[in-house]
Amino acid sequence: MYFQQLILSLALSALGGCLEIKVPNDPAVALVGQDATLRCSFSPDANFSLDDLSLIWQLTDTKRLIHSFSEGQDQLANQESSYANRTSLFYDQLPQGNVSLLLRRIQISDEGSFTCFVRVRDYSSAAVALQVAAFYSKPNLNLEPNKNLKPGDLVMVTCHTFSGYPEAMVLWHDGQGNNITENITTSQVANEEGLFDVRSVLRVVLEPNSTYSCLVKNPLLQQETHASVTITGQHLLFPAVALWVTVGLTICLVVLLIALAYVCQKKIRQSCKEEKEKAGIEEQDEGEGSKTALQPLKSVDIKEGEKQEWFLAC
Repeated sequence: MYFQQLILSLALSALGGCLEIKVPNDPAVALVGQDATLRCSFSPDANFSLDDLSLIWQLTDTKRLIHSFSEGQDQLANQESSYANRTSLFYDQLPQGNVSLLLRRIQISDEGSFTCFVRVRDYSSAAVALQVAAFYSKPNLNLEPNKNLKPGDLVMVTCHTFSGYPEAMVLWHDGQGNNITENITTSQVANEEGLFDVRSVLRVVLEPNSTYSCLVKNPLLQQETHASVTITGQHLLFPAVALWVTVGLTICLVVLLIALAYVCQKKIRQSCKEEKEKAGIEEQDEGEGSKTALQPLKSVDIKEGEKQEWFLAC
């Protein structure tokens, strides 16, 4: 039976009949783990019967059998083992000429070209491309080193994203939106499932209040996901020497202010004391002057003639 199907597929590829098969011009895009439909159809005659239909789906490059239908039923004895229990036709639509293939639980290895061979009375075939895709996870960012940092240090900002397909485009931007992608190193490694784990490293000279953004694009799915990190002055530590110098200068400044305040207070007290002493001396002088001027007026035991002589003397 397998050789008959192989001969049939070779004959169909060699011969060209009047049967017109329709397939999409653009590749089918399917997500990993989900189902995909490989579309193929033709326009049957009015007296078309499924007993007249022979259908083969196979890989275009290796000719391995994916699905076969003839004599009104599936013929899966020689089906490629990796597609077992994963393929089916739209049986209720076969009479209308819909010979599309449903492929379940898409894997990375399914990506490629599939050929749809159809024979009713005439023969024809057409190829359908399948592209497999998977969304990337939201990136996470790490700062290395992440402690004892100071402005001017060379640091590495690492962006991780996982389980995407196909390979991603990675772009970096600073806080002003400038592209800084030229300073990065990006690696993309396929895991056991064939999905890519991406690691991109940005090397920058650390500055306070700086923002770095990692943008991951999946061009096939038009997906864009990003993450950013902002490094503020609060996260930066001064070096040990600068710290001790700052502490020493602060202590000296405090001592100087205390000494200055003490001198000023002492000077003010001395000035107030001198002012008070000066004011006391002036009051004493004024008191003694008044006492001398009034003293002659208090003399009452002076003779009349002596009293006149005293005033003349004055």
